[in-house]
Amino acid sequence: MKKIKIKALMLLSLGCIALFGLTACADALDEKSFSFADETTISDSNEGAQQWVTGAYSALTYEVFRWDAFPHVLDFDCDYMSGPDWAFGKFGSGNFQDDDHAQQMWEKLYNIIHRCNLAMENIEPMKNASVAAKNNALGEAYFLKSYAYFLLVRAFGDLPIRDHTINSDLQDLQQPRQSVDSVYHYIIGMLQKGETMMYKNTDKDFVLGHASAGAAASLLAKVYLTMASGAVPTGEKVIVRGGKPYQYVNGERVYTSPVAIEHTKTQLAGYEKFDSKAYFTLARDKAKEVIDGKYGTYDLLPYDVLWEKSNRNKVEHIWSLQTVSGDEIYGVSFGEGYAGLLGTAGEVYGLHHGMRDHWYKLFEPQDYRITKGVMHRWQRYHAVEYRGGSYYPNNEEWKRKAQGYTDENGQKVGPVAPFNDGLSYESKNDNTYMAYLTKYTYVTDRTKKRTDIHYPFLRFADVLLMYAEAANEANGGPTQEALDALNKVRVRSNATPKSLTGAGGINNQELFRSAVLEERAMEFAEEGDRRWDLIRWGIYLPVMNAIGGADEVDIVKSRSEKHLLFPLPGSEVGVNKYIQKNNPGW
Repeated sequence: MKKIKIKALMLLSLGCIALFGLTACADALDEKSFSFADETTISDSNEGAQQWVTGAYSALTYEVFRWDAFPHVLDFDCDYMSGPDWAFGKFGSGNFQDDDHAQQMWEKLYNIIHRCNLAMENIEPMKNASVAAKNNALGEAYFLKSYAYFLLVRAFGDLPIRDHTINSDLQDLQQPRQSVDSVYHYIIGMLQKGETMMYKNTDKDFVLGHASAGAAASLLAKVYLTMASGAVPTGEKVIVRGGKPYQYVNGERVYTSPVAIEHTKTQLAGYEKFDSKAYFTLARDKAKEVIDGKYGTYDLLPYDVLWEKSNRNKVEHIWSLQTVSGDEIYGVSFGEGYAGLLGTAGEVYGLHHGMRDHWYKLFEPQDYRITKGVMHRWQRYHAVEYRGGSYYPNNEEWKRKAQGYTDENGQKVGPVAPFNDGLSYESKNDNTYMAYLTKYTYVTDRTKKRTDIHYPFLRFADVLLMYAEAANEANGGPTQEALDALNKVRVRSNATPKSLTGAGGINNQELFRSAVLEERAMEFAEEGDRRWDLIRWGIYLPVMNAIGGADEVDIVKSRSEKHLLFPLPGSEVGVNKYIQKNNPGW
C-alpha cells in the first residue's frame, strides 16, 4: 500500500461519485476517511490505478465546468451565438481581459494538467496492477493532459509545458513558453501513446464514461486538422453566410437573411512550420481509421434519440462531460442559460444564451436541427398569470402555429395537440427571442439548477465531418467518399444531400470546404467548436467584422488582431520569471 496525503485523495474520492456512482465510490473508499483522517490509502492495484485517473477526470467537472466560465469561454466568442448584454457578458463582447473567463480557462486547465501528472507519477511505479490496467490508466492521463493542452494552445498560443506535479521537485514550476509547434508535437506524442494504451469501447474492461482509444484517435484527428488548416497559406478562400443582421424599415428593426460572403484566409501565426497537406492527410487517415472501426464501434444515432439520456456515452458520443443531477459539486448550472429551467407549471426560467437568427436561417425548413432541435414555443415564468407564451422565429408560419392556426387564411383548426393550448403567444425581434436549442433539455430533472448535462467533447458526427474536410484538402478537391461522409450527417437530420454536380453542386475545393464548415456550424452549435473553426481557418476577423459592429440584439461582434489570442492571466504574467509580457494587444 502507498499512502497518499488527504488533499490529493479527497479530490480523487469525489471523482468516484461522479463517474462510478455513490455505491461504487463507497466500495472503493470510505468517504468518512478523508473527512476526518489526516491520510488514507490508495492501493497498488488495478482499482488504484483507475482511482488516480478518475480524480483527474472528475476535476474536469467540479473544477472546470462547475463554474460559469465553461462552456462560455468555448462558445460565446463567435458569429452565430448571442444573448442579452447582461447575460452574454464582457467576454461575449470581446472584452477578454475585463472578464475572468480567460483567466479561469488558463488556471483550471493547468490544474487538470497537474492532476494528470499526479496520476502518472503515482501509477508508473505500481507493481501489482496488471499491464493492461496500468497502461489504460496512463493512456487516459495522457489523453486528458493532451486535451487540456489542445484547448490552451488554440486559445493562448505559446505555452509553458509542465511534465511534473507542482510538488514533485522534478521540474521548476516556472517554465518558459514553448512555441506553438513544440506544444502541438508534445500533444501528438501523448495522443499517439494514448490510442495504443487505452481500452477500446468494445473491450470488456472499458469503463463507460471514460475516454477510450477511439477518443484519443478522434482527438488526434482533430489536432492534425487544426494544425493543417491553420497552416494553409494566406490567400485561400472560404465562403460564409452572414453579414449585417438587420435593417430598419419604417423605423422598425427587421431581421435580414444571411448572405454568402467570400472571405480570404490568413495563415495562423505560429502554424507556419506545419506542412498543411501532410497534416490534412494525417487527419483524413486517422478519421478514416475511427470510421472503419479500428479503435472500437462508433456510429451516428437517429436524430430523435441523439440526446436521450439512455444513449449517453454510447455509439455517437465518443467522449462527454460526466455530471450528476442535483449535485452541488458534480452538477452543472449552464443549462439555465442555454436551455432554461422548468417551474412547477411548466414555465421556463432562464434562456439567456441562444443562436442568432442568421444561424437559424442557414437551415432548410425541414431540417430536424431546427424543427426539433430549436424551442419554438415556451411559457416564461413572468407570463404564467396572464397565460402568455413566447414563440420563435418571429414569422408568419410560427405565428399561425403558436396561436393555433394552421392555414394561410388564418382559419383555426380544432384543439389538436401540440397547438391550441389556450396560451396567448407573442414574439418580437429582441434579445429574449432567439433560437434556443433543445439538446441540453435532456436531463434527469430540468427543475434543478444543477443538472446532469453531458456536454459533448467528441461526437462521431465530428469525425465524419473531419474526414470530409481533410479529404477535400488532402486530395486537392472533393471526393465521393468525402461527400458521403458529409451527407451522412445531413441525411440523419433530414437535410437534402449535397451533390458534386448540377445546380448548387459543391464541385471544387473552396465550395466543398465552405459547405463542411457551414455544416459544422449547424451540427455543433453550442458545443464549443465554432470560434475555433473560424480561428483555424484564418477567417475569424473578416467573418466577425462582416456583421457590421453589433448583431441583431446589440452584442458587439467587431474584433481586431488582439482577439486572435486570449490574454494570459495576471497570475502568470510577471509572476512567472520567464513570462514578462502578454499576448499582442493585451
